[in-house]
Formats: sequence, structure tokens, C-alpha cells
Amino acid sequence: MNLLIKSATIIDPNSPFNNQVVDVLIEKGIIKRIGPDIEFDAEVIEAEGKYVSPGFFDLNCNIGELGFETKEDLYTGTRAAAAGGFTGLALMPNTIPPVHSKAEIEYLLNRAKKNLVDVYPLGTISHKREGKDLAEMYDMYLSGAKAFTDGNRPVQDAGLMERALLYAQGFDGLVFSYPEDTAIAGKAKVNEGEISTLLGMKGIPSLAEELMIARDLYLAEYTGSKIHFSTISTIRSVQLIREAKRKRLEVTCDVAAYHLVLTDEALINFDSLYKVKPPLRTLDDVNALKKGLIDGTIDAIVSQHTPQEVEFKDVEFEVAEYGMIGLQTAFSLALKTGLDLNLIIQKLAVSPREILNIDIPAIAEEQPANLVLFDVDAEWEYTRKNNRSKSYNSPFLGQNLKGKVLLTINNNYIYK
Repeated sequence: MNLLIKSATIIDPNSPFNNQVVDVLIEKGIIKRIGPDIEFDAEVIEAEGKYVSPGFFDLNCNIGELGFETKEDLYTGTRAAAAGGFTGLALMPNTIPPVHSKAEIEYLLNRAKKNLVDVYPLGTISHKREGKDLAEMYDMYLSGAKAFTDGNRPVQDAGLMERALLYAQGFDGLVFSYPEDTAIAGKAKVNEGEISTLLGMKGIPSLAEELMIARDLYLAEYTGSKIHFSTISTIRSVQLIREAKRKRLEVTCDVAAYHLVLTDEALINFDSLYKVKPPLRTLDDVNALKKGLIDGTIDAIVSQHTPQEVEFKDVEFEVAEYGMIGLQTAFSLALKTGLDLNLIIQKLAVSPREILNIDIPAIAEEQPANLVLFDVDAEWEYTRKNNRSKSYNSPFLGQNLKGKVLLTINNNYIYK
């Protein structure tokens, strides 16, 4: 594959060409030359007014393999990722069986070979995600697991979380915490507030998330361990993590892209496509999340891609499953926040890899081409036809979005 990208603006904090307008020549998957007015016998992509950055990396992606291939499989999931500009995915272990031993880790890594998108399976914290006994964390780490989480099941047992933090510390592993106190959250489906009262539905108080964050911060401080919080969503959550970082605790966190642009007012018509967890919060929470990204409290933006078959979504709100697909829309939603483009690329491409301690691609000569070309001004309609996921549970289908991914390159593969 020989490709010449002409007159693109580089957005990459690790590149000597950051914020410069240059040509980029790629030969056989390697960036061979960067500079003005390059001439070479290659396919030419005119990119004036467009941007090149390192490929995005998603820290929170659900793909059905193993067991839920009717929702999504590795082929469709990685195609959706490439279409959204993602060249790396951290896969949640929410499968049947769960990814709780080296066998599942090795299976997924083998299945994902020779792919544009790099796949990083995350192992479970507890055996079978039951929250009782530790899983084979070290064996999974040796087989390639970069971090450990029970996915969308919070670890309710504080003793188990303490042991997981201490155990992972022995081999420099990272524990992800999904912060929800299920005793506080109960069986409620939406955020507790004016909208839940208006809808006549029992709400999940923000306290359910914040109590778990406070608990796990104490545990991380006590054990001297590092910890990462998945998909925080409230004002107080941001404050708690900001205070922990000021105390120099080794804590990181991420936010789902849709939590930056949607509020619980979207639920006014009981549309189950907006039923997610953590639930959509208030405008004050959204503003606090944006501020947390700007000041560095929140480290990464994730898709929280959660495919569901139509029979699990096109039902009454109370019984519908949680989640929406998000790999193809995450970048457009991030742009919709109005945040600085350099900050968005930091949160989508650079910081997620720093959190997992994996190689960060750079737009530099003699480096592997792991990059995305995009147009921040181009509008595109997200339709069932151009949706690359196997599932269709997105409220943004049929909408015009701003910010279009034009080209994704990695491992000498190209998606356009």
C-alpha cells in the first residue's frame, strides 16, 4: 500500500510536525516522508483543510465474542471501529463465558490477528464475574490482558476489590472500577431528578456512583495501587477524582462520549435507545464532565459501544436492555462538545494508550502508519446502510452528524 496524503494538518502532541500542514507519504504501512510538496508515484489523497492524527483507541468496547455473536462479532465490531477512526479497542469481558482465564484471552487475540484494528482483551477481576473469588489475573496478564474489570458489573465486595488491587500491584497490572453501589441504585432505570419525577419512574441517585468511587479511592490509597474508573457521569464524581489527583493518587478515569452531549431530558418520550448505564444525567453534570476533560481530571473519552439485538431494545423502557452502539459516532459527539480539537485527540488517541501502557503511535518518519484522516467540518448522515455494526441500537441513526472520518490506516491495512 503506497499512499500520499497531501496538505493535511497534523494533530499529534508526540509528532515534530504537530499543527503543521504537510504531505505524508506511506509505503507498505510505514510513514516514509513528511514535508511540503512531496512527489511520489502513489495513490494521492487531497487533504487540504483536513486533519491527520494517531488512530483513536477505545477503552470501553463491548463485542459479543464469545457467546453473543448475534449482537456483534470481531469482524463487524472492528469494521465499525475502523469506520469511526479507531485503530485499537480494549474489549470488556462481558461475554459467555466471561474472559476470566488465559484461554479466552488467547482465543480473542488469535481471532483478532491480521486486522486493521488492534484488539486488547480485558480480563475479569472475579471468576465468572460473580464478585466472589479472584480470577486468574496473573495468568491472563501473561497471555496478554492489559487490565482487569468485571465490565458492567461493579465489584460490591470491598475485600475482593482490595485483594484485586494488591494482587495486580505485584505485576504492575491495572484494575478498572465500574462505580455503582447496587444497593443504592436498586432496580431504577434512569437518573434521579426532575425528569424521573416527571416520568413517574424511580431514579438512580448520583450517590450510587459517588459512594463507589469514594470507596475505591480509599482502597487505592490504602494499598498504594493504581486504579481506573470507567464511565464516570456526575459532578461529585469529577470532584472526588480531582481531589484524589491533587493528593497524587495513581487514578485515571474516562467518560462516554454520549454523556458529554445528552441529558436525561432525552428520555421524555421513553425512548429505550437512550437507556444507558450510567444513566443520562443533568446539564450540570454534562458541564462538569466537560470541565473535567479540560483541566485533566478526566483522562479519556470512550465509546462504551454496547450492541443489542432489536428484540432487547424495541420493547417497553422498563424491560429494555442498557446501552447503545457508539464506535462510529464517538468522534462526532466529541466534536459536538465544542472542546478544542487538540484536547479531543489527546483524550481519544493518546491518553487511552498511556493508561494501558501500550505503544503510542506518532506521525513521524519511519514510524508505522497508525493514523486517521478526518474532516471536522464535513457533515454525514448516519444510516442503517453505512452502519458497520451488526446491531442498530443508536439514537443517532437517521441524524446528520458533523465530523467525518475519511480514512483509517493501521497494520498496513486501509479503511476508507
